[in-house]
Amino acid sequence: MSMPFYVSPEQVMKDRADYARKGIARGRAVVVMTFADGILFATHNPSRALHKVGEIYDRIAFAAVGKYHEFESLRVAGIRYADLRGYAYDRADVSVHGLANSYAQTLGSIFTADAKPYEVELVVAEVAPDPDGDQIYRLSFDGSLAEETHHVVIGGQAETRHQIVSDAWQPGMDLAQALSLALAALEHREDGLTVPIDPTQLEAAVLDRSRGRRAFRRLVASQHLRGTHPAGEALDG
Repeated sequence: MSMPFYVSPEQVMKDRADYARKGIARGRAVVVMTFADGILFATHNPSRALHKVGEIYDRIAFAAVGKYHEFESLRVAGIRYADLRGYAYDRADVSVHGLANSYAQTLGSIFTADAKPYEVELVVAEVAPDPDGDQIYRLSFDGSLAEETHHVVIGGQAETRHQIVSDAWQPGMDLAQALSLALAALEHREDGLTVPIDPTQLEAAVLDRSRGRRAFRRLVASQHLRGTHPAGEALDG
């Protein structure tokens, strides 16, 4: 009779985490940052149909990297969570904090109980009437939840790109400045070189604090980059 191999729980969790991290690191990064009029989401995404940024509820939006079908199922689940809570109680009772907790429980359960962990990393954010009230949460594949201040980068080369954003971000930036900074971070490579991104392949959206009930709107990036980035200047010419 053959004996099954014993693998310690610590090793199982480490292997699962390494597996998920490798999948996430292959994904194109997403930059999320606050600016004067709201919260900006930006990523290099040549596809016009498979979005990595989406609306969840009135003033809440979602961004993700990793396996598309996995984060898309989480996005849809988030919309259902928000709709049900808003219908059962009140629209004002739907908060990004509650949504982030729900995602953390789901991802944590999948990481420990399912055959394989989700290869995804998420950001959910809610815009407030005042910049000091904006909230940004980052969720990892294992359900780890962290609140971020002003900006966050997820996906491939996240640490390097986040450093670029941290060094240049300033309170009160306008949309063009924020979008230019996000593009500069996305164009940066780990070896220090810069790989230009066609603005038409930049998926960008904002939670606009000046809008009414629904704050989410998608952007045509090239229209907001003129005068603030070489790509925009090229378009001007």
